[in-house]
Amino acid sequence: MASKSGTLYVGVTNNIKRRVYEHKNHLIPGFTDRYNVVRLLYVETTTDPVSAIKREKQIKRWRREKKVKLIDSLNPEWNDISED
Repeated sequence: MASKSGTLYVGVTNNIKRRVYEHKNHLIPGFTDRYNVVRLLYVETTTDPVSAIKREKQIKRWRREKKVKLIDSLNPEWNDISED
């Protein structure tokens, strides 16, 4: 997810619709609320929670440049895909 200014957030959830709703409505205090991170730009799915957490940690270690390339590979215009 990202803010309009481009602040990026990486997270994991078992219910993407609920989690996006929480972020967009600022229901959870913290990073996403503080930086107004409300646009869903990229999603990966898995049926295995352990691999999802491993992937989340991997992406969080990346430099911003690599995260931007990942988003650009599937969403070059950085549209909010939660609105689809």
